[in-house]
Amino acid sequence: MLDPLRGRVDDRAALDLDGRALTYRELARAIEEYNRAHSGVRVYDASALSTAEALICVCAAARRGIPVHVENPEVRPARESIPAEALLLVATSGSTGAPRPLARTARSWYDSFPAFSVISGVRATDRVLLTGPLHATMHLFGALHALWSGACVTDDAGTATVVHAVPAVLREVLARAPRLRTAIVAGIALDAGAVAAAGELEIVEYYGSAEVSLVAARRVPEPLRVIDGVHVEVRDGLLYVRSPYTVLGAPDWFPVGDLAELRAGGELVVRGRGDGVVNVGGATVVAEDVERILGGVDGVSAVAVIGAPHEVFGEIVTAVLELDASATLPAVRSRARALLSKEAVPRRWITLPALPRTASGKVARGDLKNMVL
Repeated sequence: MLDPLRGRVDDRAALDLDGRALTYRELARAIEEYNRAHSGVRVYDASALSTAEALICVCAAARRGIPVHVENPEVRPARESIPAEALLLVATSGSTGAPRPLARTARSWYDSFPAFSVISGVRATDRVLLTGPLHATMHLFGALHALWSGACVTDDAGTATVVHAVPAVLREVLARAPRLRTAIVAGIALDAGAVAAAGELEIVEYYGSAEVSLVAARRVPEPLRVIDGVHVEVRDGLLYVRSPYTVLGAPDWFPVGDLAELRAGGELVVRGRGDGVVNVGGATVVAEDVERILGGVDGVSAVAVIGAPHEVFGEIVTAVLELDASATLPAVRSRARALLSKEAVPRRWITLPALPRTASGKVARGDLKNMVL
């Protein structure tokens, strides 16, 4: 059993979501009432609940020591069994395919919260803005960490002091969030355009995955560093992680699948998915490297880079862009030629009104490939 509120029962704000405001005293009472009303249920399901009700449900499950589903209700992964020690029944984002079921203990997240507090600077006086659904694990992690910290979880951008967001969503939030002090970004690599849009805002970027949780973090512009207690190895260019924060059933060294480089002092450079490499006439182009550069070009709101089959070169780099009203495709292409190596310059350019995205805000690469290839 776990008390996710750490015994906190006072009149400070805990939740301000879905038009519902609860103090920590009221949240503790709501958790008790939820457990009384569901005393005969052995597995909770928060998947289809509102954000406020879902957090009450998750906290209630933690207090009882029973598992709780927090999955996308529209794309539920098949689950053959539930490990006895599981609390959170979650899934991968599905950005490159169908979501895969995962199960993790309470400790696999809660034990990392002290380190994450130091990294993020979240404190009890903060109002922490969520920008995606709880079945996207970065938002569930952020919400539970906020409650553990004694902060208020909110969907009101106007009063938020901290935000959890992928870089593309951060750009959209900034104009509506005048009181922000810190932006916590994850999910995809931070691009120069998002950094520029954030201005003087403090940016904390962390790297991880639904399977291994928190792996490395940084305060921009410092380099990304592996956090204490987590070990990484790079084998044939691909990242492997050994961590106390992995999901149940994971191998001792988990193959994350990202291209990476480990430098002196624990500095980690992540270069994107191993399956995100485009082989152009024998030259290796990392899609996320190109995305980071194009994402910093004026007028580019969002970008995804994929490989398209080619009879001569094997593959060519294809850039799919969202542009704002200030940008023209010829201008973006001209800037790209000045910034990228010859092999990395996209040979095919596509503009879309909006890139397809997962619920967390990541580009849904599987859907994108089906649209443009």
